[in-house]
Amino acid sequence: MHTTSHIPSGASRRLASVALLVLAFATCTIAGPRASAHAAVSATSYGWPVKPFDRPHPIRGSFGDPRTVFSGSPSLHTLMTGGGIFQFHFGVDISAPDHTPVYPVESGTVASVSKDEIVVDSSDRVFEYWHLDPAVAPGDHVDVDRTVLGRIHRDCGHVHLTERDGGIAVNPLAPGHLTPYRDTTKPTVDSIAFRDGPTGGDLMPELLRGRVEIVAAAEDTPAMPVRGTWHDLPVTPALVQWQIRRATDHKVVVPMHTVFDVRHTLPSNDDFWRIYARGTHQNMAVFGKHYSYLQPGSYLFRLTPDGFDTRSLPDAVYEVVVTATDIAGNHGSLVERFSVHNRPGVVGA
Repeated sequence: MHTTSHIPSGASRRLASVALLVLAFATCTIAGPRASAHAAVSATSYGWPVKPFDRPHPIRGSFGDPRTVFSGSPSLHTLMTGGGIFQFHFGVDISAPDHTPVYPVESGTVASVSKDEIVVDSSDRVFEYWHLDPAVAPGDHVDVDRTVLGRIHRDCGHVHLTERDGGIAVNPLAPGHLTPYRDTTKPTVDSIAFRDGPTGGDLMPELLRGRVEIVAAAEDTPAMPVRGTWHDLPVTPALVQWQIRRATDHKVVVPMHTVFDVRHTLPSNDDFWRIYARGTHQNMAVFGKHYSYLQPGSYLFRLTPDGFDTRSLPDAVYEVVVTATDIAGNHGSLVERFSVHNRPGVVGA
């Protein structure tokens, strides 16, 4: 998990620094903003950075998860309108006990070392290993599965792994990357709501008219159980899509739209609140000086970031179908029925 973004000067910078210190103390995770763009992935597979290298390990934080540090106190107002530091998780968090030795997944040269991050240049790509007490120095040659890069910080319980191809963060769980990786859990779409605006209240699906916003809550279960305090906490799916069909005959009237896709690369952090809907927060979220210990995250997706004009459909009853898919192709869907009535008068009269 990582939580930095472009920070303005003055009071906002000081506020961001305080928030980062709180988050670092609570969850042992600070990282800087990274470039994000779609790029072709040309990678060969590699093993895990902790022993055993040839067996999968629990992933407690997925690529693209929301990372949120709210500057305000814990309240519904802060959650729906508050400022802070918001970005997409640009790697995976591999769960392992504190002080576990971490090894390079590919041989290479140590490019940089800080108190929290070790960067290894493997020629064709670059790997970042976060939350380690370093055991190497810049310029050192490191060998896959042999050189100890460092050990996981106290109270961290995980190593964060980022893979970069051409400077762009790519999904380590994509086929042909981190292996072996098996996932049989199925994402769920837990709810679909209609709002009167990005931060507005919910509308009754029994009667919608004019422009509305459609929001879906979706989450996934880690492929392997995570031990400790992060047990049972959700991660995000890799893909969220939706369409609208007529309720009477299931004819599709609004074709499939993709609103979230991190199967390869990440969206720009500038689009965080265009993709995630207000009400979203990470696992064990930070609100000012408050750390939401053991509290699960909430992942809400804006299906219609520009709003949806119900007047584009004839008055009738429809169904919105939302599907969430993980990196392994497992998927789950939810259907929500709604009625459009833009004509004047009383419905059903």
